[in-house]
Amino acid sequence: MKNLKHTITAVISKGEQLLVAECIGINVVTQGKTIDEVIANLQEAVALHFDGEDHEAMGFIKNPALVVTMEVEPAYAA
Repeated sequence: MKNLKHTITAVISKGEQLLVAECIGINVVTQGKTIDEVIANLQEAVALHFDGEDHEAMGFIKNPALVVTMEVEPAYAA
């Protein structure tokens, strides 16, 4: 039996005008104006990526969790 992945990892970072979410390991990239919007867009984009596909053939369980990391700029004291 294959060792299937249980999670999809994505990173959210600040783009030029919008927040950008990019999955690591699958070709899914989306954007949004707010954290809530970019996460909703990411969930939809991942669902569309897997729609009609064989999850196991892609190396994932049927409903993998989405783990999101956000890059933020450090706050420096002047």
